[in-house]
Amino acid sequence: MPATLLAAAALQSRNPILPSVPELVWGSLAFLIVFLLMWKYAFPSVKKGMDARTERIRDSLSTAEQAKTDAQNVLEEYQRQLADARNESNRIIEDARQTARAEADAAEVRTRATADIEAAKDRAMEELRSQLTQLTLQLTELVVKRNIDRDANSRLVDDYISSIGNR
Repeated sequence: MPATLLAAAALQSRNPILPSVPELVWGSLAFLIVFLLMWKYAFPSVKKGMDARTERIRDSLSTAEQAKTDAQNVLEEYQRQLADARNESNRIIEDARQTARAEADAAEVRTRATADIEAAKDRAMEELRSQLTQLTLQLTELVVKRNIDRDANSRLVDDYISSIGNR
């Protein structure tokens, strides 16, 4: 009885992990049919969709790379123009500074020249007055030494003036 009991117990206690043989056969057959149908009809559609998606991604990456290259070129051009503009503005500012300095120097030279001219004019006038005074005194001495008539005095003054011009 122990063998019969074991056989009976074995039939009653089924393995919860391992299905029965008919269930295993029908399950395997259904899996095989579904797998073949999927292989024949679904897999090509899925592969085609994945290939199309891969191609779209490649195109998008190519377009993005081209856009990145274009943007980089535009950025470099902008930076070059900005550097040129900065250099030009610095040159204009420096030119303006030099022009302002030159104008200030010219104004200073004009002021000094005007002052020098005025001083020279004042010295010349003073010297002229001094010489005129001396000449007048000398002429007066001559006239007083010779007290003669009006015509003689005129000739005397004219002669004296002529002699001064010859000096």
